[in-house]
Amino acid sequence: MFHLRHLLLGAGTAALMAGAALAKDDITVAIQLEPPHMDPTSAAAGAIDSVLYSNVFEGLTRFMSDGSVVPGLAASWDISEDGLTYTFKLREGVTFHDGTKMDAEDVKFSLDRIGAEDSANAQKALYAAITEVNVIDPMTVEVKLSEPNGNMIFNLAWGDAVIVAPESIENIKQMPVGTGAFKFENWTQGDKVDLVRNDAYWGDAPALAKATFKFISDPTAAFASVMAEDVDVFAGFPAPENLPQFEADPRFQVIVGSTEGETILSTNNKMPPFDNVKVREALAHAIDRQAIIDGAMFGLGTPIGTHFAPHNPAYVDLTAQSAYDPAKAKALLAEAGFADGFETTLHLPPPSYARRGGEIIAAQLAEVGIKAEITNVEWAQWLETVFKGKNFGLTIVSHTEPMDIGIYANPDYYFQYDNKEFQDLITKLNTTADPDMRNQMMADAQKIIAGDYVNGYLFQLTLPTVAKAGVQGLWENAPTQATDLTGVSWTE
Repeated sequence: MFHLRHLLLGAGTAALMAGAALAKDDITVAIQLEPPHMDPTSAAAGAIDSVLYSNVFEGLTRFMSDGSVVPGLAASWDISEDGLTYTFKLREGVTFHDGTKMDAEDVKFSLDRIGAEDSANAQKALYAAITEVNVIDPMTVEVKLSEPNGNMIFNLAWGDAVIVAPESIENIKQMPVGTGAFKFENWTQGDKVDLVRNDAYWGDAPALAKATFKFISDPTAAFASVMAEDVDVFAGFPAPENLPQFEADPRFQVIVGSTEGETILSTNNKMPPFDNVKVREALAHAIDRQAIIDGAMFGLGTPIGTHFAPHNPAYVDLTAQSAYDPAKAKALLAEAGFADGFETTLHLPPPSYARRGGEIIAAQLAEVGIKAEITNVEWAQWLETVFKGKNFGLTIVSHTEPMDIGIYANPDYYFQYDNKEFQDLITKLNTTADPDMRNQMMADAQKIIAGDYVNGYLFQLTLPTVAKAGVQGLWENAPTQATDLTGVSWTE
């Protein structure tokens, strides 16, 4: 880079001034996890949304950085008085990246595909109330529900409900074709994904002409790449112990936001001895949350006692119910018939919160007689063995989906919690629109799962981002797992 600039200096003032007028319009963003493929509508991996949400793919509605839901590919909508019929008016002049027109047929195809019998959509349950999708005219779609769903507009903003074209579906996992401000250009597996500006974009043109997502999983390598200025941004920086160093360096800015990521010690509720609530309660009291936050996250993280984000107005602080109490944990194990403890497995995916937190948790469990054998797994392995195969005792994972307590109503979900009272409550919540009633039901839901000690509730994940000083427009908070570059630019 130095040699190029040196030559330019000798090339005359006019050329130099012309160069100075061009603001930087490309960016390299590092994230820790590489997506397993490029289809957000057929996988649970949040890393897909980290790269593609809003950048490449768009839904009928979309999340803004403050968590609000705004119109996306739907310009407007009407909801019938009985809450059973949604009529969406689509934006005019929207094309997919392959040049085909986005219309009501594509919306019908996308929503029908979620509910299909062979659907691999990780959040299929969110859209289960959709009974039919009708094309009224090319720009109007009618969505009929079996029962009212107070969350439907919110649910349609998830990456799982983005609009895809039937023409591109066969190769979507390798060659994603969306309607967003950026087009997919190239994926060098194990290294990076390149996006380029979509000049035919229906909305405001992004300032960036090119964006590269680099995948750097190792915290030491992450630190080195930012310090060397090889990357412009590291979203979800994995080595929190280095943040003070970046904060003190004028080359960088450090943004610490909140996420929807409930970090939990997920427990296989059907696998003995975790099918015994006393064992699960013992597990909860064996964990010192603050020691995990301090040791693994260097103090970044808010303790939680249930599966709900503390920044949500409906949050109930239930941390005292599962306070660190090793003596109580031992007594509960003895009552459950495990006075001498037991052995189990602890699967740890790549993020620092899991690998570092797992070492601390394993030591804490050993103190009360639970011997957890650590197995480090890559994400693809985790999705196969733990998430799909349910072949695990314990695992640590951050659930970054927004307001997702409803997963506990699905007995087939990987931690296999089956509680009819809870399921009925969530069914009722889904059909309730009144905000006060919804808040009360969400509070009740939090209390039920805390009382059943379904999982070990650890902390709400923060999102530390380290960026070069000249980058502006990055999301501070993460209401969904995304690195939205549509409003990002460089200061002059």
